[in-house]
Amino acid sequence: MASDYAIIRLGNKQHRVRDGETLVVDRLPAAEGKSFEPDVLLGEGKVTATVIAHERGPKIRIGKYKKRTGYKRHNGFRAATSRVQIALGAAKKSAPAAAAPKKGAAPKAEAKPAAKVEAKPAAAPRVAHPPKGYEEMTVGEIKDGAPTWRRPQLEAALKFEKKNAARKGAIAALEAALEDK
Repeated sequence: MASDYAIIRLGNKQHRVRDGETLVVDRLPAAEGKSFEPDVLLGEGKVTATVIAHERGPKIRIGKYKKRTGYKRHNGFRAATSRVQIALGAAKKSAPAAAAPKKGAAPKAEAKPAAKVEAKPAAAPRVAHPPKGYEEMTVGEIKDGAPTWRRPQLEAALKFEKKNAARKGAIAALEAALEDK
């Protein structure tokens, strides 16, 4: 069985590559759009690398400073890089089991047309309730828990607050959570 990766050498560095992968490596002598075969250190088959683009890496700032002398120098550096597309030459085997049935196996039954399904009567609407233990919750617990509750629970809790407890902090927290939903 062929492996799905290879280890290649590009510019004195080793890279583990897969088919279709893109690498950014030190600048290569090949021109953009050109293909070449890098050294394959591990893996079967042929590996082809295509230079997509020559680029420059991120800027690295270098600063020199000596205290009490006024000496300051700054310099920058950007590495020359190449972007490379990798193609593994080994052909991948497809699963033959799906294409042809095995010898001696019984043929699969033909698909039957779907039978008519009678429509079920609509269920009675669900009555929303606040979360369990809501009546004993403090305003702080309501503030912390409200963002995780579902919309029907929030609406039921707000209805309960307005009807029974009328705690301003709880009402504000529930209304804010409802606006977020």
